[in-house]
Amino acid sequence: MIKVDHLSFSFPQKELYTDISFTLEEGQHCAFIGTSGSGKSTLIDILIDPERYLFDGKLEIDPNCRIGHVSQFPQVDKAQDTTVFEYIAEAFLRLQNEITLICTEMETSSDLDSLLEKYQLALDAFESMGGDDFESSIHKQLNVANLMKLKDQRVSDLSGGELKLIQVMKEMLVNPDLIIMDEPDVFLDFENLNALKKLINSHKGMLLVVTHNRYLLNHCFNKIIHLENKEIQEFDGRYIEYNFSLLQTKIELQELAFAEQEEIERNDTIIDNLRAIATYNSDAARGRALKARVKFQERLEARRIKAPFVDIKQPNISFGMDHEMGDTLVVQVNNYSAAFDELLLHEVNFEINSTDKVAIIGANGTGKTTLLREIFNNNHDSIEINADVKVAYLSQHQGETLKDSNTILDEFIDAGFKTYDEIRSYLLNYGFEGEILNQKIESLSGGEKNMLQLAKVGASQANLLLLDEPTSHLDIYAQIALEKAIQDYKGAILMISHDFYSVVNGMDYVLIIDDKKIRKMSMRKFRKMIYASHFNKDYLEIEQKKKSVEMKIELALKETNFELTKGLLDELEDLIKLL
Repeated sequence: MIKVDHLSFSFPQKELYTDISFTLEEGQHCAFIGTSGSGKSTLIDILIDPERYLFDGKLEIDPNCRIGHVSQFPQVDKAQDTTVFEYIAEAFLRLQNEITLICTEMETSSDLDSLLEKYQLALDAFESMGGDDFESSIHKQLNVANLMKLKDQRVSDLSGGELKLIQVMKEMLVNPDLIIMDEPDVFLDFENLNALKKLINSHKGMLLVVTHNRYLLNHCFNKIIHLENKEIQEFDGRYIEYNFSLLQTKIELQELAFAEQEEIERNDTIIDNLRAIATYNSDAARGRALKARVKFQERLEARRIKAPFVDIKQPNISFGMDHEMGDTLVVQVNNYSAAFDELLLHEVNFEINSTDKVAIIGANGTGKTTLLREIFNNNHDSIEINADVKVAYLSQHQGETLKDSNTILDEFIDAGFKTYDEIRSYLLNYGFEGEILNQKIESLSGGEKNMLQLAKVGASQANLLLLDEPTSHLDIYAQIALEKAIQDYKGAILMISHDFYSVVNGMDYVLIIDDKKIRKMSMRKFRKMIYASHFNKDYLEIEQKKKSVEMKIELALKETNFELTKGLLDELEDLIKLL
């Protein structure tokens, strides 16, 4: 259907791809992954509208291939009084109206031939989309996603997560040959994420989905396209198998590099000895031997394997504090209520201690962000913040904490940094390399903006972190780095997140929003609740064993115990088959 052949593309300030090639074929559900800012969204734009871009190489798209698109940031006309059903059925209703108008015109027109041709074209288009039974198809999709209750609701009243799902359904129902989706999972609560999983897995057509969501990656795709360091790699299989393949390659490369390093060190010793002899013996033969050894050494160095997909540099996210609080209360919420058009939270009570790491969990639109923002603003009668607390805030609405018209340099001067070199050195930890400080915030990807927010939070030295969807748009390497930063942090964290892995790997307990109230739940109960709803009974145990084996492999690699590593790899492969 689509063939990309030796494509290269760059912006004036950044080279994105060098000579990349890949194909998309019928029946493939393809995950498109890569670190933030690697150019995934740009490549999608090129596929959708190649005429807009000046690139080297060839892009071959089957002329009959119809492409649907779900954008990263969906927009609807808030003034438009359209129900969810009418919005999803828009293409069908438009063609239906067109067919009706043609039939009406045929009753009075003498130019029947051209009208018959128009009628046939419209009828063919209607049939190719499955229009004969479109109402039943829409109801079926709404039921799959458990959103039938929204059928008659106004689209302008939907939450961001609900709108994303509705847009996915709308594209799927018109039956294009390929649907391209750019991070359709961002901000979805776990129920809606599960609905998206069901929609993807029930779709018969071809999909190309940009996602960093580990839940979707592990359960939805049969092909991986990985864009990294200007290069691309294809893998036919599931993401969990792709990760295993990367780990195998990493171990092989490390074993080879270890052997090569030993060889290089032996040659260094020989070269040093030959040089020492050459200083007091000018024998030409010894000089030639020295030159030969140096050239051999250069060849060994040049042969070192470069692996852009295996050893990707993880950012170093770090949260420090000016001072620790001791064992004390930092946030107290008493009888807090929140309402917009309807009551969201009613007489909510909870406390956060100085070292508590807590996730607020609830469906989209239940008032989580409002509550977190009220705690940050600290001007509500029902919320009391300890006077010694210094608060840092990360917003899911990035414009709240980052100004689009600012450069990165401006943002960090405003945050208290003094010099260009100080900022540049600090941001290297967060993956911002090269002369990037003069780039405008508006030119950055969603993931890069979130990394900048995390960098500002890290620089604040606060002892209470309020994080609203911190993993959104972050690539997997950054998500894992964030989990480590959360585990290492000594202060208090209150985090809104729908990312199951970040919650279970970093939080002490969760606050669940249920029927406008908040109740405390242990991590053990939370894990059981999620797994009972969405997995078979053995899945949690197998996944925990898998994680334990991966940690053992990491330790064995650090100790260069390659024999042990290979034995553990076999164990890991058996567990992956069970998953």
